Amino acid sequence: MHRPIHHSIRPSITWEEAWKGPDEGLIRCWEIGRERAMNQPELARRCIDGALPVLGWKGGHDRVLKKPMKYGSFKYLAQWQGLRGEDLLIDTRTELTITCRHTGMLTTFTPDQEKYANALLLVE
Repeated sequence: MHRPIHHSIRPSITWEEAWKGPDEGLIRCWEIGRERAMNQPELARRCIDGALPVLGWKGGHDRVLKKPMKYGSFKYLAQWQGLRGEDLLIDTRTELTITCRHTGMLTTFTPDQEKYANALLLVE
């Protein structure tokens, strides 16, 4: 999935277009990140500095957890890239691991949603 940063944020799209299209909402998440960067410059600055803050999708953290690695959603990664002012660039067929520069935690962004469910079961 690739969308250059110079593309405008789509002004008016339906919920179906945003979330049920072939990109499965990744472009909309990236656009939301870009919008948040304008309204929350401190959050954007933290993301640019390499932090993985808590956002609306699985992937961020605000403190060190007992388990030093967790799984995250590509929707989180798309919003994070938007907050950083980057192109949307996600290979949805492979996992990507990023280390949070704030906490040192590792987050592996994955297409396998079962890993999120398993992580929730381990916590409970």
